[in-house]
Amino acid sequence: MIGTILGHSYTGTMILGTCSPQPTSTPGFWSSILVPHSRKNFKSCCFYDFGKRFKILKHELHNCGCLKSLSSNFKIQALEAEATQLDDARRVGSRTNSEYDHFIWPSPSDEIPFWKREFPSCDISSEDTVDIPKDSDLMHIVHVTAEMAPIAKVGGLGDVVTGLARACLTRGHKVEVFLPFYECINRQHIKELAVVSTYNSYFDGSWVPTNVYRGLVSGIPVVFIEPSNHFFKGQSVYGGSYNELEAYLFFSRACLEWLQVSAIQPDIIHVHEWQTGGLPLLYWDMYQYLSLKKPRIVLTIHNMEHYGECRQEQLGKCGLDGSIYATEEKAVDDRTIGHNPERLSLLKGGIVYSNAVVTVSPTYLQETLCSGWLAGTLIRHRDKYVGILNGIDTAIWNPATDAFLPAKFDANNIEGKKICKLFVQRGLGLDPEGHPSACDTAPLVVCITRLVAQKGLHLITNAIRHIKQLGGQMIILGQAPDARVAREFEGLADLHNQGSSIRILLTYSEELSHMLYAAADIVLVPSIYEPCGLAQMIGMRYGAVPLVRKTGGLADTVFDMDDPLQPEKANGFVFEGIDEGSFNWALDRAFAYYREKPDEWSAIVKKVMQMDNSWNNTARKYIDVYNSVRVRNQ
Repeated sequence: MIGTILGHSYTGTMILGTCSPQPTSTPGFWSSILVPHSRKNFKSCCFYDFGKRFKILKHELHNCGCLKSLSSNFKIQALEAEATQLDDARRVGSRTNSEYDHFIWPSPSDEIPFWKREFPSCDISSEDTVDIPKDSDLMHIVHVTAEMAPIAKVGGLGDVVTGLARACLTRGHKVEVFLPFYECINRQHIKELAVVSTYNSYFDGSWVPTNVYRGLVSGIPVVFIEPSNHFFKGQSVYGGSYNELEAYLFFSRACLEWLQVSAIQPDIIHVHEWQTGGLPLLYWDMYQYLSLKKPRIVLTIHNMEHYGECRQEQLGKCGLDGSIYATEEKAVDDRTIGHNPERLSLLKGGIVYSNAVVTVSPTYLQETLCSGWLAGTLIRHRDKYVGILNGIDTAIWNPATDAFLPAKFDANNIEGKKICKLFVQRGLGLDPEGHPSACDTAPLVVCITRLVAQKGLHLITNAIRHIKQLGGQMIILGQAPDARVAREFEGLADLHNQGSSIRILLTYSEELSHMLYAAADIVLVPSIYEPCGLAQMIGMRYGAVPLVRKTGGLADTVFDMDDPLQPEKANGFVFEGIDEGSFNWALDRAFAYYREKPDEWSAIVKKVMQMDNSWNNTARKYIDVYNSVRVRNQ
């Protein structure tokens, strides 16, 4: 899922122009020289001896007589300059580990960007979990979701489903994830994929033949639902040429229909977000009267902004009488009361009909009870509403084992992080003068986010200007689904990407995100509201000090360095306003700590890396919720 990256030329060499996925055809001349395709691992692709590469390159160019045809040798000149820079880099490397003395640094002039190269495979399902205690009272848990990392990930929802499922598996429970079999899913990323059966599920007056597949993703058993109609076709998880709401209503019923025809009775059906908000209605008003008696329903709301607006006749297409739910006590969308027509909300219906409702942080729970159009519904169901802070999957996000990093590191050996920072700076052209020591004194701020209003777009654009003024560096990685926002950031990229301070990469790349977290000194999350947020926790895991706005889960995970009331919790920099002045104050303090208090900075880096934001603690709280509603001995 690599998109277009906006960029420009450096010293006559195009560095980050329109980047398409790596071609599958025969590699070009430069690619065959610069990338050793015969060696099938990341180290050999990126880090083979530079001097050897340079000599081979000059020899091959001389033999083919094409030196003059390559823009007056600008490639050779770029490599000669890179060789000089490598000497400087090795002096930096001498402070770290001789293991890195001979690897090759990336360059923005490389034909294949460094994050698109070949990486060694990593089976996180084999990570050692012997220290996690097994639960004594085990359950069968089924997650029904629109997303799952890494195969169908758009936002944090996919990460949460995978992390929670893996954590419960580790504790001994039987866990399955039910996922639409999107056309865009790469089947090669699924282990042991096989068709299980074909059955019929109802939609809009007809029974639709539906295939069921099973496979393993990150060690988690996954059930894939593939209807024979046009649902879930397209080149992305969302945005296909079908009605998404109707597709997810079909999916919700198809999951229940499969449980019924296969005589499976899980203890818990855990649904996520509005996409599966119709399932609790279908379960309690249809399938519970058929053969599904045992399951109880848990709903997690990841973001209250997405509500699943639904017309009554749309709900009727999955077999329910939509008019029955058009009441304030059930599923009518409170915002449309008195309108013609009034509409339903799948999210509200899910809240009313689920046995337990969870949101993704304690602070966000309080915020949603105090404001927002669903506050009244949540207050009426307060006795079953819980706030549980998300975790991160520490097998996927582990700088000591991360296959995407050029150097590994942990809290007790941080030197590899310096290599990662320099590696990213080199690859993106953030050190064009070739002075690594100068780059080391410039704090690197990384912001990895969807470019939407919720994420504080005006603060992100202000950060570009202010970080540049402070002499720091900033990398933004993200996509803008809104065309107007995309155009704004395209303009910012045109303005800033030619210099040595700012890179704006309007794309999605899982590989690059890992590298950026490892390279970052500061991870920036300036959200206007944030139900939980994972970026600040992932950043801390990789030794990036968080700078956040005090809201939602950010308030539950980041505590200010200068707060005298709780110095023992201090682990980052926090601001409360939504104005640029409040943000700048926090950024100024972070830069001052980095430059003027190196010992304190090193201490806080080690502290945040040692914090336990894993799913283990979070999973235990979910297990408590499951046990509070489950039916025993049925």
